[in-house]
Amino acid sequence: MNKIGIVIIISALILTGCGQKEVMETSKEGPEIKIGVSFDSFVIERWYREQDTFISTIEALGATAYVQDANGEIEKQIKQIEYLIEEEVDAIVVIPTDGEAIRPVIQKAKEKGIKIIAYDRMINHAGVDLYITFDNEKIGCLMTKALLKQVGNKGNVLVIMGSPTDSNVKKIDRVFEDLIQSTDIQVLEKVYAQNWQAEVAFQTVSNHLKEGAQIDGIFCGNDDLAQQAIKALSEYRQAGEVCVVGQDADLSACQRIVEGTQGMTVHKNVLTLAEEAAYMAIKLVKGEPLKIEETINDGSYEVPYYKLDVIQVTKENMDEVIIDSGFHSKEAVYLNLVEK
Repeated sequence: MNKIGIVIIISALILTGCGQKEVMETSKEGPEIKIGVSFDSFVIERWYREQDTFISTIEALGATAYVQDANGEIEKQIKQIEYLIEEEVDAIVVIPTDGEAIRPVIQKAKEKGIKIIAYDRMINHAGVDLYITFDNEKIGCLMTKALLKQVGNKGNVLVIMGSPTDSNVKKIDRVFEDLIQSTDIQVLEKVYAQNWQAEVAFQTVSNHLKEGAQIDGIFCGNDDLAQQAIKALSEYRQAGEVCVVGQDADLSACQRIVEGTQGMTVHKNVLTLAEEAAYMAIKLVKGEPLKIEETINDGSYEVPYYKLDVIQVTKENMDEVIIDSGFHSKEAVYLNLVEK
């Protein structure tokens, strides 16, 4: 076995559940189902949790998972997908580093009869078999409205978006621009963090504070960026005075929210997303209907589109949304307050 792949060999079980989680019978006598998973990188905390959930679900469905990590490098991701093609996997779940640059190798995989799922990020002009993600327009709306609620209709804000090659960033960016049009908000600067490098946020905020800028709010593309923005604010003793918003409900973000240094985050049930993607991958391979009516245009094709809802998380609903659901434990979320 080529060492580039992390291969998980699995036993056959039967699972039940909701959504796409219908009873799916597997047979040891049938052909082995092989599912490839190509991660952009593990820079973001959530990907680790999703990897574990995806693999455990695939295990229970009697398939073999080949997991790849491109470390944020598009050329590496292309080579890894070519490897998955050589291994004759039946389906590939892709979190693309670059939704445009990856298209040729995706088309190559499709020509081999491999089913393709664009996971959380769209692959443009490729006609993939499924695009599964969260409601990114709603994410942008929740984040922008939370920022405006604290800053008001007049103030200075910094905007630190995620990677410019991430299709979701463009959606959230459009929503942000639409919502601030009717306000007197002054955007001091808008930057994009290539490959979601969080240091971009620290440097951007530091530069403005060093110049003596008055910052009322910071819109961050995710909680990792928010963490670095708040780190910069802390060095100027402004953490907690400037409204900072993010998304993903990372543990550290939830801790900052209850401590008062981050205003809000967006909870996306990433474990459910990973489970659904695993079930749908098996269904596609078996030729079973996904029962998805909504589609989205990828620029050239209408693609089956499955999106999950999201929830705003603040200090007021932290226990209800995050702790009661088991996403993070109460002890972990309130750890720093207990220690203090």
